[in-house]
Parts: sequence; C-alpha cells; structure tokens
Amino acid sequence: QVRLVESGGGLVQPGGSLRLSCAASGSISNTYVMGWYRQAPGEQRELVATITSGGGTNYADSVKGRFTISTDNAKNTVYLQLNSLKPEDTAVYYCRLIWRGLNYWGQGTQVTVSS
Repeated sequence: QVRLVESGGGLVQPGGSLRLSCAASGSISNTYVMGWYRQAPGEQRELVATITSGGGTNYADSVKGRFTISTDNAKNTVYLQLNSLKPEDTAVYYCRLIWRGLNYWGQGTQVTVSS
C-alpha cells in the first residue's frame, strides 16, 4: 500500500511563492505518473500539473509559466513550485499517483492567496 503525504501549503500574499511537496511511502518503481490537482470551494477538482517517470510534464493553461512540477526519484517525492500566486489559485491542493493501474491520493494541503 502506498501512502502520499503532502506539505508546504499556507497563506501567501498575491505575487508570492510557495513550494508544495508530496512524499510517497515505499519504493515507486517502473512507470508512473504523479500530479497535482486542486479544488476550490464549490468547484470540481481540476488538474494543475503532471509529470511522468520519463520526465514529461503537462500543465493547466491557468498555471503555465507560473508553476513548475518536478520530482526527486531518490526520495520518491514530487514538488510543485508555485510562483506569481493569484487569489484564484486559492484551493486545497492534492497529490496523485498513478502506478501499476491504481490511483493514490494524498490528504490535501490548503493554499490561500490573500492580502
């Protein structure tokens, strides 16, 4: 069983930055996809960014040029660097792993962008 633990959320002013981390317990080998999703109050969960085990990345149009997804395979950790944050980025951010045909989700971390 794989467990995902997110950290790094918080309150930041518009224009500020945060870095989210998601650590996967156990060893994730072979092909996988890891990603970040977010859900604002009253909204559906939406994709923010994904990264494959081969290093390919994909971003939502709303975050391109501002957010960067990366991994540290030695630590089984995926990161999301959030720059130039806007109030509309406020949401709970969730980490997701797709591995061996199964979906795993983290518990979520709150990001609030407000002055």
